[in-house]
Amino acid sequence: MTDTYASLSLVPKTDVTITAKDFKSDQEVRWCPGCGDYSILSNVQAFLPELGLARENIVFISGIGCSSRFPYYMNTFGMHSIHGRAPAIATGLAVSRPDLSIWVITGDGDSLSIGGNHLIHALRRNVNLKILMFNNRIYGLTKGQYSPTSEQGKVTKSTPEGSIDYSFNPVSLALGAEATFVARTIDSDRKHMTEVLRQAAAHEGTALVEIYQNCNIFNDGAFDPLKDNETRDDVTMRLVHGEPIRFGVDNSKGVTRTEDGHIKVVNVADVGEDAIISHDAHAKDPGLAFALSRLSNPRTLENTPIGVFRDINRPSYDRLVREQISDVIERKGAGDLQSLLNGSDTWNVS
Repeated sequence: MTDTYASLSLVPKTDVTITAKDFKSDQEVRWCPGCGDYSILSNVQAFLPELGLARENIVFISGIGCSSRFPYYMNTFGMHSIHGRAPAIATGLAVSRPDLSIWVITGDGDSLSIGGNHLIHALRRNVNLKILMFNNRIYGLTKGQYSPTSEQGKVTKSTPEGSIDYSFNPVSLALGAEATFVARTIDSDRKHMTEVLRQAAAHEGTALVEIYQNCNIFNDGAFDPLKDNETRDDVTMRLVHGEPIRFGVDNSKGVTRTEDGHIKVVNVADVGEDAIISHDAHAKDPGLAFALSRLSNPRTLENTPIGVFRDINRPSYDRLVREQISDVIERKGAGDLQSLLNGSDTWNVS
């Protein structure tokens, strides 16, 4: 644990050496064999010892869905809450308990359908939460209905003729809600996921990490182009702050800005290296990050960016709440609960 983990500055450290094994609970992990959730669970358990925190100061809160079983499998405090409401419950905990590291586990259905409003308000408020959104583009727990991230034309049990909905792009949604940290990673890329989690943990405020996660029962292979050795380098755009945005075989592709201010993917050989723009995750204006999030083709996954899209500094909601309360107490003194409850609009009924 170092001071770089600004979001954890108020969380007590432990002198006891903790390993990944210490974060494994005694509960049998019950996901379908081959589910991408296993990989995410393993990565999180392996990463957490880096934080140097006692297990009792870490909390996992989930909503409803396959991903939401996560707290059972973590040997920390946790809560399996109600559908879509995990960010709201976690907000209350974050405001009242700055001594905790709080992680929200959710899925694309849980967070973007019934939980949509709870998610966007947590993001705009910048509550000190780390939200891991498992996106498999399907409702897995309820056996394969289309979800808010399912692509148009998706044939499922609830859309037998194909979905006519225009799908959500979770990264675009988060950036539109002025989230201060937004990232995307893939369940099977252990190294990349760990680095993204590391940066999310260091962030003060809400950090949303979308994780492309395979549901091998109801939507198997949804992200194969990003995983297959023969295609992944050609379609996956790895964003690194301060570095030119290049990808493809031999870095032959890049992102440039057009005369009208938009961005597009080009062959570097056609425009020259100087025309390729660099990624700026710390830009106050989320415009470039948003534009990058729109490059991906939702059907073929061509030009899909992964990594940290945005990471800017803004005081967290819970810190501002605590500062406001301290300021009021300093100016007005400690309040009286009964007077607050009575207010100025009470009367007696005889």
